[in-house]
Amino acid sequence: MNVLIVFAHNEARSFNAAMKDLAVDTLRAQGHAVQVSDLYAMGFNPVASAADFTQRRNPDYLVYALEQRHGYETGTLAPDIAAELDKLQWAELIIFNFPIYWYGMPAILKGWVDRVFVSGLCYGGRRIYDRGGLAGKRAMLAISLGGQEHMFGPDAIHGELDLLLRPIQRGMLGYVGLTVLPPFIAYHVPYLSHDARQAILADYQAHLARLDQLEPLAFPRMDDYDEHLRPKPAP
Repeated sequence: MNVLIVFAHNEARSFNAAMKDLAVDTLRAQGHAVQVSDLYAMGFNPVASAADFTQRRNPDYLVYALEQRHGYETGTLAPDIAAELDKLQWAELIIFNFPIYWYGMPAILKGWVDRVFVSGLCYGGRRIYDRGGLAGKRAMLAISLGGQEHMFGPDAIHGELDLLLRPIQRGMLGYVGLTVLPPFIAYHVPYLSHDARQAILADYQAHLARLDQLEPLAFPRMDDYDEHLRPKPAP
């Protein structure tokens, strides 16, 4: 299996980096091919702009998604986007490895999604969810939190973790057709002892060892909706 790890942490000695290194070693030991996009180390530009296209369909007015489509079709996307697209198309599993910032992903990773999930390849029109352009590939979040596990849940202080992650797991990954595996969550990481961190890494290694046994998350199926994307009546 070809695995791409998209890694977004600004400290090379961080626990997130340890998770990334463990995943690389574990997956390669299992016989998988692994590439890593270390966004901070790469100096990846997260800002979507007109500079993302070496040739424009409409040079006078920027509609970013339409220019993405044109750039993909004509091979005129910026070189850094094209390089990430090559990795994305090569991968059969994409692991997004990052800390939660303000109930979401770091800006550099959100910018990677903005620029690399290009219209015309990853999505477009009715090519969403199970018909999305990345259908047949799998994805998974490997994330860390400052909060403790009891702080997340229906009546917990921060609410349900599934709802916190919904914009990412459904709105980004599921939307483009990826089969999304249950996330691996490392709780309370900045405040744990070395031994407690090692225990989390052991749990992550076990999680990686059973990827094929994990039940994917459920998202909409396009056959259940009409041409206007309204739910079809129950049979």
